[in-house]
Amino acid sequence: MQTENRLFDDLARVASGALATLGALREEIEARVKERVERLAADLDLVTREEFEAVREMAVRAREAQEALEARVGQLEARIAELERRLAETGAARPRRRRGGEAGGAG
Repeated sequence: MQTENRLFDDLARVASGALATLGALREEIEARVKERVERLAADLDLVTREEFEAVREMAVRAREAQEALEARVGQLEARIAELERRLAETGAARPRRRRGGEAGGAG
């Protein structure tokens, strides 16, 4: 009976050692794969997540500024149209004759 226990203890130790070795091997493989992927990303000139997020934020702000400017231009165009309409109604938009600049006219 004690022989069976010893056999099981030995098997448990071997299995435990094998699991520890496999765990270390797994960590080593992960480190190597990560290193290769980082090198490949650097060779391909890919951006980092931080760089991407910074540029994305800049684009969002630029879009918001563009929309604000579009709204302001729209308001200014409407204001100009209203002023032109008022000028047309009052007749102030008619060109005035210049004195002294006309041919044959006395100043």
